[in-house]
Amino acid sequence: MIGQHDHTSGAHFAFTDRWGGVSAVPYEELNLGGAVGDDPAAVLANRARVAAALGLDPALVVWMNQVHGPDVAVVDGPWAADREIPSVDALVTARRGLALAVLTADCTPVLLADPVAGVVAAAHAGRPGMVAGVVPAAVKAMVDLGAEPSRITARTGPAVCGRCYEVPREMRAEVSEIEPAAWAETSWGTPAVDVTAGVHAQLERLGVLDRRADGICTRESGDHYSYRRDRTTGRLAGYVWLD
Repeated sequence: MIGQHDHTSGAHFAFTDRWGGVSAVPYEELNLGGAVGDDPAAVLANRARVAAALGLDPALVVWMNQVHGPDVAVVDGPWAADREIPSVDALVTARRGLALAVLTADCTPVLLADPVAGVVAAAHAGRPGMVAGVVPAAVKAMVDLGAEPSRITARTGPAVCGRCYEVPREMRAEVSEIEPAAWAETSWGTPAVDVTAGVHAQLERLGVLDRRADGICTRESGDHYSYRRDRTTGRLAGYVWLD
């Protein structure tokens, strides 16, 4: 259920796999995405299971309406029941115990924490978001709340790797013009993009020293959802929070 749970100096980073939930085929089992066609009751049950496994109150997990853009929302609590969840691709909070969640199925989930300042962020970095600068925007929002890049711990989770993310040659050229580190080639010799490498290069330039990628390729791993592999499929989640 929890593919990885990393606890560092009061900061928690967790990434799910696809097992241990109640969703039926083709979303089996632990789909956490509410906008992919799955039974809403199954999604809520899955989210409750993960929260329980992580020791979280499911009502204190904040989700986003992800749209592959650069926008960030700073939050201090769950969304009000009568409020539409905003269309953003990063969340930042200075409230301890409030968990931020990001959904992915090939895009790079980015979790950031400065435990000294008491600030965390979760970002959804697909190819468009990485190019648009959603991760630098999230770091800036953290700094505005008192974080220092040199103190930030960054974790990226399961995502499609550069050996598997084939794109047209023109697209690779456009992406690598903005982020050279994202230039890649597939294992079968065609143009590709490595979004996770691009994200880590952005973080390095921002002065984020403590960075770790889990190395799992969603397209290659049967334990993870992959949109590029399966099209109709579930969503994984990354969670970050402070004690």
